Amino acid sequence: MSKGQSNVLVIISDEHRKDAMGCVGHPIVKTPNLDALARYGTLFKNAYTPSPMCVPTRASIATGEYVHKIGYWDSASPYDGKVKSWMHHLRDNKIQTVSIGKLHFRSNKDDNGFSEEILPMHVVGGVGWPVGLLRSNPPLYEAVAELAADVGVGNSSYTDYDLDITEKAEKWLHSKAEATSPWAAFVSLVSPHYPLTCPEDYFNMYDPKEIDLPIGYRERALPAHSELKNIKCFYNYDKYFDEKKMREAKAAYYGLTSFMDNCVGKILGALEASGQAKNTVVLYISDHGDMLGDQGFWTKQVMYEQSAGVPMIISGPGVPKGRTVETGTSLIDLASTALEVTGVDDCDYSQDLPGVSLRKLANADDDLDRTILSEYHDGGSTTGTFMIRWQNWKYIYYVGHPPQLFNLKTDPDELSDLAMMRPNDPSVTQILEEGERRLRKICDPEAVNEKCFADQTAKIRSLGGEEACLNAFRFSHTPTPSEQAKLI
Repeated sequence: MSKGQSNVLVIISDEHRKDAMGCVGHPIVKTPNLDALARYGTLFKNAYTPSPMCVPTRASIATGEYVHKIGYWDSASPYDGKVKSWMHHLRDNKIQTVSIGKLHFRSNKDDNGFSEEILPMHVVGGVGWPVGLLRSNPPLYEAVAELAADVGVGNSSYTDYDLDITEKAEKWLHSKAEATSPWAAFVSLVSPHYPLTCPEDYFNMYDPKEIDLPIGYRERALPAHSELKNIKCFYNYDKYFDEKKMREAKAAYYGLTSFMDNCVGKILGALEASGQAKNTVVLYISDHGDMLGDQGFWTKQVMYEQSAGVPMIISGPGVPKGRTVETGTSLIDLASTALEVTGVDDCDYSQDLPGVSLRKLANADDDLDRTILSEYHDGGSTTGTFMIRWQNWKYIYYVGHPPQLFNLKTDPDELSDLAMMRPNDPSVTQILEEGERRLRKICDPEAVNEKCFADQTAKIRSLGGEEACLNAFRFSHTPTPSEQAKLI
């Protein structure tokens, strides 16, 4: 291995909210393996998804680009390899690059950039979830009933799939014991993503009676914003979640988080046993968070911290130990990180990316002024949503609707929308103008929104119209590869 080169191991979970870890101070969630990774590495406190939805986010992770730049807008527009990924560039530089587990791309028949895809989960039928395309005429999404119905004790196809992914990852890492050339592995687990069916040993770690109720549960009038009401109406969560069900669901989610942490521990143990740990930069992330009933929402889709924020830990050679970084970061930084760690960052592709290597940020002074963008153009929304994060501020721009503004230092639960509460306050107006200025420096939200709707309208036509989209594939969560084989 050449000087300045290291292996890179990315471990990504699905729907793990950033506060559900012991290392960030959660009072009951047990994540000993992630805690150890943070202890021996660097934790990024203010990390965000490029979009609070699986499919567009995973396209951004692969390409290192914003969603609006690449046009993989939604859950029916999966990554297809046409925009080059960091995996393509590593492979082109003769670095073995393997994926193990969930990808949520279009198909393994596409050239996604990997040398090998092991147990890949892609979207169903190469199509995905076309219901989310129906934004001008959104239906009531009754699949939410399945989310509530699945809450409880037991094994699911997802927990079984995660065990298979973990076993395959362990085996692959053991095979690299004698490796002398750098490699990259993208190991993608699905837990703690719903269904919230949790193996008994892990469910029993958390007593539902002792689980805290969601933020804003007693104030059932939340949310007040017009577009958030649209999204909440689309998913109709309140119909299926009473107080007892909420506590059970959160207990199952915490149990699945501990289950996932155990899988992470096994993967890291295999890396250590292979003798490659000293030569490997490890990055732990999730694709987005989960609201768990906070503010009246379940799963993701919105820009609250529990949904748009993500856990992010980096460890390994050249990474400070025990540091917490305040600089804002994004999952689009992953591409720059992988290229820098493996020594392939001197190409035009790397220089053009908007992201920054997380290893470099871990070694730099905090930059609270860095601008972070997240955007949403998927199911339940009637317009484009754009979040800008900098310093203590979160600014959310809704095309055609009033903006939101939160001071996360004084209002970490995001209960006080300053744009609504203090519309005539000059200091609030000034921050709103600064948020919009930062957004427009990255993109024109109106133009992006127009392009997105045009692309989605064309996609609806290509799939046979609204009725065909509504009835194409009905599922509350993407089936595993073995389940998909029975569907198609």
